[in-house]
Amino acid sequence: MALSATIFKADLDIADMDRHYYASHALTLACHPSETEERMMVRLLAFALNADEELTFTRGLSAEDEPDLWRKDLTGDIELWIEVGQPDERRLRKACGRARRVIVYAFGGRTADIWWQKTGKDLARLDNLSVLSLAAESSVALEGLVQRTMRLSCTIQDGDVWLSDGESNVQVVLEALKGGG
Repeated sequence: MALSATIFKADLDIADMDRHYYASHALTLACHPSETEERMMVRLLAFALNADEELTFTRGLSAEDEPDLWRKDLTGDIELWIEVGQPDERRLRKACGRARRVIVYAFGGRTADIWWQKTGKDLARLDNLSVLSLAAESSVALEGLVQRTMRLSCTIQDGDVWLSDGESNVQVVLEALKGGG
């Protein structure tokens, strides 16, 4: 019998002073059986950092031809393709050919560093690709905010990112490895 996804609900308030974006989003996140809660929270963070009314979660790990999140224009063309983790070089080349802009949110501490050392040079010539690395402490702290029903607020100002559940505050540390995100 196949395992089904675990459903999480998140009410996310975003105050992004850098982009002048202020909104609340009621989100439903399906956590695939092979996905960790840490990865799911990095997906939620990626949504917060790029939020707008057209950004949506995809089938993610269940679909090889879709990213974790994307934004399409009215014609169906992909404006933004967002990957979480350490996707392979071929997948990113294909994504850069399909989307106007591609962002990778790498996490995992040392494994993310090794992934970047292996693929960074090959990805350097992809002009529409940005790669951001999430500090290991940040992704582990984000996992500490997980509940089946979450009420979170995200504040972004001068490049500083904070996520809070009202009791705990997590400062998210991102390093731009390629592009600015």
